Amino acid sequence: MIEFENVSKSFWTGKQRKVILDQASFRVEIGKSLGILAKNGTGKTTIINMMAGLEKPDEGRVIRTSRISFPLGFMGGVVNKHTATENSRYIARLYGLDPDYVESFCRWLCGLNEYFDMPVGTYSAGMRSRFSFALMLALDFDIYLIDEGMPATTDPEFNRKAGSILKQRLQNTTVVVVSHQASTLERFCHQAAVLAGGRLYMFDSLEEAKRLYDYKANG
Repeated sequence: MIEFENVSKSFWTGKQRKVILDQASFRVEIGKSLGILAKNGTGKTTIINMMAGLEKPDEGRVIRTSRISFPLGFMGGVVNKHTATENSRYIARLYGLDPDYVESFCRWLCGLNEYFDMPVGTYSAGMRSRFSFALMLALDFDIYLIDEGMPATTDPEFNRKAGSILKQRLQNTTVVVVSHQASTLERFCHQAAVLAGGRLYMFDSLEEAKRLYDYKANG
């Protein structure tokens, strides 16, 4: 479970105070994947980072009682000068997993071939996304955090394998996806919310959330 209790978060942009959340309270239950619709610039990444513990609220509490992933695309803990082999084995040890398993899983899923033994800092954005997603799926979490859906990649084999694994994981785990596009959430979510004006509006269905999101976008 992830629970926000009266959480407030804002940033100073240099000209004004940008409010991300204002006294927001909500809960993500295990088994009820959540999609959050939010326009670009409203704080999608910030709310995901708070769920992961990467950012702290200005006020209130974020309570985590489950094993929660790092956000998809977050490369914290990955050292650019080290190879994917070295990074995957190091992160496996951090989580108390078998380094041989994590390395072989990532090699199989990424499909990076000889690049897996080259420094991560030499990777393209697409290669880094594939490696990050492979690492996330190699580890065992109760809740997976995804910012803007699947990583952007032109590799159809990676998309097929990663999508299949994530679908299997959804049978036993929970996903939180934030996006500015409702279509990104359709594959994953049982319930949905809209982040707007510092408030998070929770709904039982994506269709209900889309109606408010469209109204806010056109209002």
